[in-house]
Amino acid sequence: TGKCFYTFRGHSAEIVCLSFNPQSTLLATGSMDTTAKLWDVEKGEEVATLNGHSAEIIALSFNTTGDRIITGSFDHTVAVWDVGTGRLLHTLIGHRGEISSAQFNWDCSLIVTGSMDKTCMLWDAVTGTHIATLAAHSKEVLDVCFDYAGQRIATASADGSARVYNAGTKQCIAKLEGHEDEVSKVS
Repeated sequence: TGKCFYTFRGHSAEIVCLSFNPQSTLLATGSMDTTAKLWDVEKGEEVATLNGHSAEIIALSFNTTGDRIITGSFDHTVAVWDVGTGRLLHTLIGHRGEISSAQFNWDCSLIVTGSMDKTCMLWDAVTGTHIATLAAHSKEVLDVCFDYAGQRIATASADGSARVYNAGTKQCIAKLEGHEDEVSKVS
């Protein structure tokens, strides 16, 4: 019908990323105001404000069960949050540049992050422990993702290439080259 059900207001700056949870009951928004907010889609109300970053949030993603969300920030960190309580569970520290993207794998055991520091990092989603750094790009990593089995990681870079890695061995198994300019998204 095209009818607008709710307008969510509460951020003090631009919203730059958003995502539905897998159940489509919550909407998460990330903002230049350094916060993320969780919104109840059925009631049209704010459920929680996720405070903890010191700079803009430009990436966020729910896990496949919808009980965790990650936020990536220009403060060089990724935060792991409990959706039910809004509590900060882990802060993933290791990147030397702004976070460009972050995603859980399908079984919610791993997190992959991309950064303007030209690297992609792999993390244990339960403990927040750093597992590996994948550093094959010569310019910023603009996007990262897992395949649906969670066994491969793809990266997109400002260097005009994409890479595919084996998540288990951390080895680059494909270099996708041929674009004349940056590759901004990968899926």
